[in-house]
Amino acid sequence: MAGDAGTKAQVGLLSALLAFAENLRPRQWTKNLILFAGVMFSQTIGEGLFFARALAGCLIYCFASGAIYVFNDVKDVALDLQHPHKRLRPIPSGRLPVAQAVWMASILSLLCLVAAWLLGPTFAAVTLVFLLLNLSYSQWLKRFVILDVTGIALSFVLRAVASVEVLRPVSPDIQLSKWLILCTFFLSLFLGFAKRRSELIKIKPAGNETRPALAGYTEPLLNLLIGITFTMTLMVYTFYTVWPTTVAHFGTTNLVLTLPFVFYGMGRYLFLVYRGGRGGRPHEILLDDWAIQLAVLGWVAVVFMIIDLRR
Repeated sequence: MAGDAGTKAQVGLLSALLAFAENLRPRQWTKNLILFAGVMFSQTIGEGLFFARALAGCLIYCFASGAIYVFNDVKDVALDLQHPHKRLRPIPSGRLPVAQAVWMASILSLLCLVAAWLLGPTFAAVTLVFLLLNLSYSQWLKRFVILDVTGIALSFVLRAVASVEVLRPVSPDIQLSKWLILCTFFLSLFLGFAKRRSELIKIKPAGNETRPALAGYTEPLLNLLIGITFTMTLMVYTFYTVWPTTVAHFGTTNLVLTLPFVFYGMGRYLFLVYRGGRGGRPHEILLDDWAIQLAVLGWVAVVFMIIDLRR
């Protein structure tokens, strides 16, 4: 009997761990690829130590953001039960008990902070702010119109900052570009408002008030905000490619050649939002849409060619 109880306990723990791993939402970890922005624009991605630190930073943020998803689902379990898809997640479905989810996510968050400290105190500080901001988002910010998407954008800005801070312990001269901050901020706002529009169209008519902030949005308002942030993202990125400090850093004005890939990628995303109804999950689009994948790969390839030609 004792052996059977021990076996059941082991099976239960394994099931909880598998459910916890699922709740970390690995398919959304593509958001953390921005942790490689620092090595790309500092032209150190080909150097082993720099790449290793960027990779370690990316992994830390993958697990840190995963822990936030768990805390978020614990907070929203009642709302998620009303959602046609979210109710199938591990916590609302009952496959991952709330108590286990909380202590597992807490331990994972602590481990992320310890790992971040090993990469540098400033990087750890940014990671701590990232965790606190996202916890605040899960608890309060996501309930308020505009502020909810702004919170998401600031989360991406912190990722961009972390991409530089993870490198500074081995290269103090690496600078944090204001253009990286601005591009990240406006692009995140653009994606966030497009996601809200998709949610408004799909969820609100069905009577599922699964996201409180949606009650304050209207389709015309979101269309306006999407248009503004689309324009601002392209404008800021264009200014970045031709700005004197950028030209001096890379020794060329050829970065402007990457602009068509940015425009097409964002335009393609808008097409999917307005015609395909797929804006609710931007990370899924990056993984599934071949046209956006080609735009991203084309942008990366041109950037690398420009950098390599100048070295």
